[in-house]
Amino acid sequence: MSQTTEHTRSYYAYSANPSPQRPALQGSQQADICVVGAGYTGLSTALHLAEAGFRVIVLEAARVGWGASGRNGGQIVNSYSRDMDVIEARHGKDAAHKLGAMAFEGGKIIRERIAKYGIRCDLKDGNVFAAFTGKQLDELEAKKRLWESYGHTGIEMVDKAGMARIVDSGQYVGALLDHWGGHIHPLNLALGEAAAFESLGGQIFEQSAVTGIQHGEVAVVKTAEGQVSARFVVVAGNAYLGDLIPKLAEKTLPCGTQVITTERLAPGLARSLLPGDHCVEDCNFLLDYYRLTADNRLLYGGGTVYGARDPSEIESLIRPRMLRTFPQLKDVKIEFGWTGNFSLTLSRLPQVGRIDSNIYYSQGCSGHGVTFTHLAGRILSEAIRGQSERFDAFASLPHYPFPGGRLLRVPMLTLGAWWYGMRDRLGV
Repeated sequence: MSQTTEHTRSYYAYSANPSPQRPALQGSQQADICVVGAGYTGLSTALHLAEAGFRVIVLEAARVGWGASGRNGGQIVNSYSRDMDVIEARHGKDAAHKLGAMAFEGGKIIRERIAKYGIRCDLKDGNVFAAFTGKQLDELEAKKRLWESYGHTGIEMVDKAGMARIVDSGQYVGALLDHWGGHIHPLNLALGEAAAFESLGGQIFEQSAVTGIQHGEVAVVKTAEGQVSARFVVVAGNAYLGDLIPKLAEKTLPCGTQVITTERLAPGLARSLLPGDHCVEDCNFLLDYYRLTADNRLLYGGGTVYGARDPSEIESLIRPRMLRTFPQLKDVKIEFGWTGNFSLTLSRLPQVGRIDSNIYYSQGCSGHGVTFTHLAGRILSEAIRGQSERFDAFASLPHYPFPGGRLLRVPMLTLGAWWYGMRDRLGV
């Protein structure tokens, strides 16, 4: 019997809702659609298709939510890693209008799923973008005007005096509070979506890494011990896709982010840190993000590493960042630390497309994966059902390979990150 791959030792795995061990694929199966990857992209797509009556099989190399979907900061952040003004400047008003019409949909889909299927994942409202400098605050003012021009009515600026109701840290000059944002227990969201999909007759096979895809009118998706024949395939591996499809791998870069979680804090201390129980991310290029968990721990992340290298001591990397924000936690113990990969594109915009006529993919959320993956699942399912207008809006964007190929893409981006890190520290 092949060796099984379990969830990384994280706070999320420790506090996960009960979930069954699903079997590995054995022998031959047939389906309308085969989805590769049981993270948010794959699960969202599979659930939309199952709701429409399709027979869907999902193949997962490890466990449901094993990758970024079960390791991320749990923040519901709206829009894309590059906003509509950048999209308009690079790709024109039509592209900005079409993508802008979908920019706030992912978070709504998450809430719809939670409500419809009774998913227990600690949903809280409110996402905060916190500014260190007046320049960053001006940029948040511009973001507010931009988002309002695309129909967002749930945002407000917070001045320095008002920050006391947001976060007990003196390092910020103000913030933008997005009431349509929020935070969740990300692994429990994935587990709940998997259970919802299975309740509609869908099948998930874990420990079933895909070894190859045979193209054709009926595609054949192969694993070590079985295969699935399907009219359509959705490739949803993101940063954990590996070299399954080389032409996709060359257009993204896996990046690592690190997260720590404190011991349980006294309720009074926990609420003093974040009085509104919002999640927070700062406005630096190499940003930090944090929030409270349902059991009063502070979860704090950051420390992006290009090339997805795992630091040997996650706590030593992230704890000093946490203490710069909350020096009052200097005596608090760290109980969990883990790393996870997300997929970065050169444009920082997600890549959605099709290989041949029946193999679809979505990848490269570039740090905005919690919301975009849920939108991606909807537009992929629409395209498979013959409604491709929204899919085409993303598919028409250029998908650039990284210059220098695999040999140079990590050092070049590392140099770029160093430069932006210097700008963060200098406040320019």
